[in-house]
Amino acid sequence: MSLVLSTFVVLLTGCQQGEPGVDADESPTAAVERSGLSMLLGAGDLGSGWHEDDARTGLPPWPWEQDDCPNYLSSDYTAKSHRRAAVERYYRLPDGSSPAHHVVETYEPGWAEQNVDDVRQVLRRCASYVVHGATVSFDIVDSQYLGGVGLLVRGRIYHSQTPATTRYFVMLKRGETVSTVSLPDLGDQAAVDSIAAKAVARLG
Repeated sequence: MSLVLSTFVVLLTGCQQGEPGVDADESPTAAVERSGLSMLLGAGDLGSGWHEDDARTGLPPWPWEQDDCPNYLSSDYTAKSHRRAAVERYYRLPDGSSPAHHVVETYEPGWAEQNVDDVRQVLRRCASYVVHGATVSFDIVDSQYLGGVGLLVRGRIYHSQTPATTRYFVMLKRGETVSTVSLPDLGDQAAVDSIAAKAVARLG
């Protein structure tokens, strides 16, 4: 994977992850994490051919970090420091093509809504920027996705020597829980909508 493409994946799907969290009996957030595991998509929810990695607990990087964006300052986004717990999983195809990713985060009371505001601010400030000679861009496809439950975002990376790479990001909020699904371009909006609907159903 090229540096530019890997940067795109890291920025948009949280590819750089820490080690899985401590044993459930030793963690004060274990009950929240166990509950979150049931909210993660299964490989079959993405369609045929997908395989799922083991779920990880512990706080991953915030899915919307954009450290290479000149207008991004991490300290401007306060909600991420009020996450109580998170679980995540990667999904892969046998051909080694771009993976999918799902992270479910639980926030302290009142902070999930602030997280939504933070994400919208990132998308405004970093709508388009250049990194390693490539242009990364985001546009909001639907700000009231699935009847207002979520936000559908399209991310693209353009480089003069390679075809454009596209990913879709579905952010869903229910109560203090935020679910973010990152998908490669499936070539079919209906497929994205179907996966998003299954992610909503898993929120309960």
